[in-house]
Amino acid sequence: MTGPHERILLRGARWVSAHADEGVHDLVLAGGRIEGATPDGPVDREVDATGLVGTAAFVDPHVHLRDPGFEAKEDLASGLAAAAAGGYGTVVSMANTDPVIDDPDLVRSLRERAAALPGARLRPAAALTMGLEGTRLSDAAGLVEAGAVLLTDDGIPVANAEVMRRAAEWAAALDVPIQTHSEDPDLRADGVMHEGEVSERLGLPGNPAAAEAVMVYRDAEIARTTGARVHIAHVTTRAALEVIAFFKARGAPVTCEVTPHHLTLDHTALADYDPIVKVAPPLRTPDDVAALREGVASGLVDCIGTDHAPHTRSEKRMDLLTAPFGIANLEVSVPLLYERFVASGDWPLARLLELLQDGPARVLGWDAPRLEVGAPADVVLLDLETPRPVDPATQRSKAAFGPWDGEVLRGWPMRTFVAGREVFARTP
Repeated sequence: MTGPHERILLRGARWVSAHADEGVHDLVLAGGRIEGATPDGPVDREVDATGLVGTAAFVDPHVHLRDPGFEAKEDLASGLAAAAAGGYGTVVSMANTDPVIDDPDLVRSLRERAAALPGARLRPAAALTMGLEGTRLSDAAGLVEAGAVLLTDDGIPVANAEVMRRAAEWAAALDVPIQTHSEDPDLRADGVMHEGEVSERLGLPGNPAAAEAVMVYRDAEIARTTGARVHIAHVTTRAALEVIAFFKARGAPVTCEVTPHHLTLDHTALADYDPIVKVAPPLRTPDDVAALREGVASGLVDCIGTDHAPHTRSEKRMDLLTAPFGIANLEVSVPLLYERFVASGDWPLARLLELLQDGPARVLGWDAPRLEVGAPADVVLLDLETPRPVDPATQRSKAAFGPWDGEVLRGWPMRTFVAGREVFARTP
């Protein structure tokens, strides 16, 4: 790993973005910034990037790092290291920790602790309501002043529409986005998977697609009414995408994300009662998966958020009724998406980069990651050619297991730099 003040010459990569293929050239990182193609002074280190593809490091608007309170599942050190191994330069952590991130001092503490660790850069989200209870609004102004970049009760839908409306009014005044977990809690009830023929065959309680579509309509209408930027997290159904398209066409400030697991798995993955693929919202039908892919291809979907949700192995070995919801996927998401959609010819590489760079930046109101001179030196080098298996033994996350273990993929991040510091290097 390198220090933040080194001048590093990355030699011979092909540099690409969502907007251009710049071809093969060198790139110099110095003082935490991109210096250009040639060094303006002595070089401390050279990295041979021949045969690799370089691009701006990715942004993940939706990760669960479980810190504070659930460090057995993940902590800041392991989570940020996993993010760097996945090619991410910046991640937004969710607020459903213990204690809940509903106090400005907790936001400051997260930022300070993360800044002292190698790995991806942390930008915390904070709770929309106190204790995630959905009744009393949090101190949005204080949380934003302390460094919160997003307000969300993710994991728990805000059932009370009046509370959501008032929260949206505050968020609009502060120009901070709200992220929603848009599911009607009464409709989803105790469902542990998608309500459909698979749940009926297995005899398991189902979560209907209507639970998502109904709440997405409400949250999108609140966005239209208040002018608040409302980001619909982890969309899973064709019906919800149709609602989002309806409101976008009418100028509502609504954005949405999809996850790697909802793009690549459907509810038949639970046919053998495997809780490793139990997620919230649940894996849906093949038609819903097709709709998500169509939404990506058409530009309706704004970005990809991993919804990285680590748990201990013992928790995920419980039965399907009691095991927790969530998949840990930070380290495998980029190669998974590259192999399934770019290498297959379904998406151009530029579209995947758009979903991982410009899209999340727009959702958050940030400048998009760039490779321009003077831009932050957040860079990832990718190997798009060499097939490698998903190997839990090499992963940084504490939840080093998942549904893709053993699958052979291309598109692996080889080196990640954040503010000019190398925070990840993969063994060739």
